[in-house]
Amino acid sequence: MKKFLTLAAIALMACACSEDRGSVLKVYNWSNYIGENVISDFEKWYEEQTGEKVDVIYQTFDINETMLSKIEKGHEDYDVVCPSDYIIERMLNEGLLLPLDFESLGDTPNYIENNRSPFMKEMFSRISPTADANAYSVPFMWGTTGILYNPKYVTDEEAATWDVIRNPKFADKILMKDAPRDVYGPVLIYLKQKELAEGSVTLDDLMKDSSDESIAAVESFLGDVSQLVAGWEADFGKEQMTQERAWISLNWSGDAVWAIEEGAAVGVELRYAVPAEGSNVWFDGWVIPKYAKNVKAATFFINFMCREDIAIRNMEETGYVSANGARAVIDSQVDEELDPVDVSYFFPGADSVRVDPVLYPDRSIIEHCTMMHDWGADTDKLISMWSRVKGSNANAMTVIVIAAVALAIIAAVLVKKLTSRKSRRKTSKKR
Repeated sequence: MKKFLTLAAIALMACACSEDRGSVLKVYNWSNYIGENVISDFEKWYEEQTGEKVDVIYQTFDINETMLSKIEKGHEDYDVVCPSDYIIERMLNEGLLLPLDFESLGDTPNYIENNRSPFMKEMFSRISPTADANAYSVPFMWGTTGILYNPKYVTDEEAATWDVIRNPKFADKILMKDAPRDVYGPVLIYLKQKELAEGSVTLDDLMKDSSDESIAAVESFLGDVSQLVAGWEADFGKEQMTQERAWISLNWSGDAVWAIEEGAAVGVELRYAVPAEGSNVWFDGWVIPKYAKNVKAATFFINFMCREDIAIRNMEETGYVSANGARAVIDSQVDEELDPVDVSYFFPGADSVRVDPVLYPDRSIIEHCTMMHDWGADTDKLISMWSRVKGSNANAMTVIVIAAVALAIIAAVLVKKLTSRKSRRKTSKKR
């Protein structure tokens, strides 16, 4: 996406400072999260649909909170942003979002409503108890949190439970995401199996549970895990898995797909499983912030991103799974060599489709998963617990991995100075 951050874009930013922003659209998205040429194609399509020109200023972020802070404190006038589920919840509760206005689409087909998956619609209706998030946001990409593992050392049975991350058998061969929300949820689900079976709590209850008792229970579990972990990572874990330096990685499904494909290319078999106890499903979605200046173009942009062909392009070029519910999207992923998967929860009637179960989990798995929620003022309790768990127990492999990554970065900088060639290898989004 560097091609969008050109001097021309910088010049457009200066224009955006003026009061009239009808010909400029400011988009703020995750890094490596949109297909090649999709922005320029939107600009052409917008002019075809409206008879008006629009120039897109495209900027990226790597952390939800960075984006949110700019809007909360700086009142940045982004027209479209793509936050994660719990941030959508926070923005909605704080009155930072504008409702979607489909009237502005005129005669243009409403791809947003036409292609909204019933699964996504139901999930987004649960984001906030005060307002239906479907009226303010549109799902873009989604996935699960699970276990990426090497079957040469870890059996399918061992990877089928969250207890695998504290199994002494795999000491110094376990990598953990440095993402407290993505770890807390699955661990609490594991610890509350009895209560879930009795029906005294629901999965959704657990994702909102910031009680001292639950935090202490998760901290105790992670205390055992921390003694076995080879590293806490945000991005380098998938490479470590492909090199067999680690055998288990708590990871996101999007990164797992990348690692499985890269591993296969070098003769390393990797698999991904969502443990039987249950897990998180995560979502990123398009919203129009309160301080947006070009609401009309923003609505058209979100609508364009929901068009079937654009959804497929974004999915295939980024490696992440589109939240688009159009049947053409699932049909584009069919592989007759794969076993059938029941994805009727997402695509009505699709109860036996041969697609990658890492991308589209079977209904039996999704029924044991739920979405994360914002903790509000209690978020500091989660961060404090996480800091205590990680502590200062970095072991030898952690140091080696960090050093290797640092050397790789230095090498990359040197190579960049010596050559103008650009790498097009996919990288992961940092949630």
